[in-house]
Amino acid sequence: MSIPVRLRGLRPSWLSPKVLRTEVLAGLVVALALIPEAISFSIIAGVDPAIGLFASFTMAVTIAVVGGRPAMISAATGAVALVIAPLNRQHGFGYLVAAVILAGVFQIALGALGVGRLMRFIPRSVMVGFVNSLAILVFMAQVPELRNVPWAVYPLLATGLALMVLFPRITTAVPAPLVSIVILTVITVAAAIAVPTVGDKGALPSSLPVPGLPDVPFTLDTLSTVAPYAFAMALVGLMESLMTAKLVDEITDTSSSKTREAVGQGIANIVTGFFGGMGGCAMIGQTMINVKVSGARTRLSTFLAGAFLMVLCIVFGPVVSDIPMAALVAVMVMVCFATFDWHSVAPGTLRRMPAGEITVMVVTVACVVATHNLAVGVVAGSVTAMVIFAKRVARLAEVTSVTDPDGSQVVYAVSGQLFFASSNEIVGRFDYAGDPGKIVIDLSAAHIWDASSVAALDAIEHRYAQRGKTVEITGLNGPSARLHRTLSGELTAAG
Repeated sequence: MSIPVRLRGLRPSWLSPKVLRTEVLAGLVVALALIPEAISFSIIAGVDPAIGLFASFTMAVTIAVVGGRPAMISAATGAVALVIAPLNRQHGFGYLVAAVILAGVFQIALGALGVGRLMRFIPRSVMVGFVNSLAILVFMAQVPELRNVPWAVYPLLATGLALMVLFPRITTAVPAPLVSIVILTVITVAAAIAVPTVGDKGALPSSLPVPGLPDVPFTLDTLSTVAPYAFAMALVGLMESLMTAKLVDEITDTSSSKTREAVGQGIANIVTGFFGGMGGCAMIGQTMINVKVSGARTRLSTFLAGAFLMVLCIVFGPVVSDIPMAALVAVMVMVCFATFDWHSVAPGTLRRMPAGEITVMVVTVACVVATHNLAVGVVAGSVTAMVIFAKRVARLAEVTSVTDPDGSQVVYAVSGQLFFASSNEIVGRFDYAGDPGKIVIDLSAAHIWDASSVAALDAIEHRYAQRGKTVEITGLNGPSARLHRTLSGELTAAG
């Protein structure tokens, strides 16, 4: 094999011309979509628009290197802005920056402790609700851009949507969103159409961010003030980032390191804080633009999204300021339709789906839409799923009895999973007064999972003992026997 052929085999996939073109163009589209979003989130947090743009730049560039999910976009987000806005209002910008840095430290610690592995406990119905609710939230975020605006906005929006639907039928070499943005910008500038533009959102920065320390006293009082906000930001950021990473895993049919992603989010926030940014996490809408609409698959698109963002602001600021908001709204509306899982709400799917699964999905969506917080919806949906699962499994615990012909003893066969939800119910399945003097409880078809089950068995023995009867427990498997031997008699039995 020749040396050039061997080197070609070692070359990263993103260096191939086709992949490189996809990654570069995807990064450019995402950068354009990041600008108005970052400015809007800056307003929510109560900081200068440049702060949100700087955060988007440093988050994207850093996470491209240290993150665990290639092609996912991290930048300034509304969820983080909502968490830290009260801190900025009450104590000032220096405290906000300190909170961002401390949140990064918390995220690194949580990642090292294995918080990423908790994603395997997120049910599919919660994931579907998460996807559908984020599509709804992204759409709702575009509605204000369509209210009290010149009439020309609506035909521009329709044109942008038509271009993104029809242009891929001609070629997919260039992302349809980029074509739509360029054409609508040329139309509005050439025809001097007065519509809201990116420049109306706020002034773009004219220089790169400069690193520095937060302007706060380094005391325990500062730490106690900042820590609650930092911890809340760390949790919200990790929740959104890990859920988004899981979503991208499914879309791309690849796996990612959730531990590395959690640690990477922490590193990115620390870097962002030292550069005076407002912090952030994974951006769902922009990630969908990058992965689902533009077809990006590598870290290069994420890195270029951040790099292009600064280039567009600093070098091409006047041009970017002329982009009509209608063009970017059209892109985000298309993202909403592409993201929403329409199959999950089809009548045929709903007829076949168990009622519990539908309930979990609806609870997730309702909580997210009501609170505008994806983390709240995921937690509420997961808790609902756990309760439904516990009730379902609890019904599987059965007790049947057989009395010996001579009436000297009765054997109770217990089958199923014994835990807090099922074990309490089986206590009432025994005939304490009518049974003979010896009772055998056969657990060969059961498994003991927790202390509640051991306490329930102790309670059964105690009730029989009060009536002068003896109980023998048989058939315990190894783990159940060890748990029962360790805890039996050490717990307060219900009499």
